[in-house]
Amino acid sequence: VAHKNTRNKITERQTMAICEAPNCKTQVRTGNNVSHSKRRTRRTWSPNIHKATVEINGQMKKVNLCTRCLRTIYKTAMKD
Repeated sequence: VAHKNTRNKITERQTMAICEAPNCKTQVRTGNNVSHSKRRTRRTWSPNIHKATVEINGQMKKVNLCTRCLRTIYKTAMKD
């Protein structure tokens, strides 16, 4: 039985879950799920990351951005 290489998928997912904006530190957060009976189980919260095409130094590049950064970029672009 051939085993699938899951290591590449994990690292790819982790890099996708980080915003590439210079001032943003958005990444995966961890914590507890708490049920009604107060049982705690570990879980993760992933940021809302989207691939966007952005102009950087006059060149169009695809980058991973969180929705907060995308919104800020669109707002500043509308003002110009």
